[in-house]
Amino acid sequence: MNYLAASEYTAFGLEDATDASWIAAASAVIEGYCRRPSLGVQQYTERIRMAENRNTLRLLYLPLATVTPGTTPVLAARGRYIAPRHTEGPQGDLLGDVASVFALPGSWVTIDPQAFDFFPDSGELSLPLNVLGLRFAELEVTYTAGLDTIPNGVKVACAQIVKNAQATPALNVQKERLDRMYLEYFSDTLVDQTVRSLLAPYVAQKVG
Repeated sequence: MNYLAASEYTAFGLEDATDASWIAAASAVIEGYCRRPSLGVQQYTERIRMAENRNTLRLLYLPLATVTPGTTPVLAARGRYIAPRHTEGPQGDLLGDVASVFALPGSWVTIDPQAFDFFPDSGELSLPLNVLGLRFAELEVTYTAGLDTIPNGVKVACAQIVKNAQATPALNVQKERLDRMYLEYFSDTLVDQTVRSLLAPYVAQKVG
């Protein structure tokens, strides 16, 4: 998608006559830098290993977005149970016996999306507690994330990339080659510190 409309060019420091290909190319650079197909609202599926003794996880793409008429960004979820350790003492032995009877370790179970607590800006999900106290080794979550309305910061970044590209002699000479692969070659020049700061909240990266 293009992150700057023609009616917004002058407001963000571009000429009215700016060719739309510049905006499309800059928008592609933004998506490549942020490591995502779009900053708009999209559906994603992630499989995540759970940290030991934790019932929270963080999703990759931000911010989490709830699509009307839904009430949560989580569309579907399932978890794979881990076998309780006997080193946990009597509780571990009891949980292990219960889990074995129902053949739970290693099996995948559906989790109600409504049962999650979520924090849109951080992408953190809190899992519901299992009635037996069993923990998950891995989760698979399908969710929606992205920007319903493109903020000014992203628009400023898009305009700045266009300005940086227009100031790069090689790009100005080869305007007809304004495709994503060509611009990636100049990414260090185009995505300057200002652009990086503006796009920082939307870069997809794993949180350890």
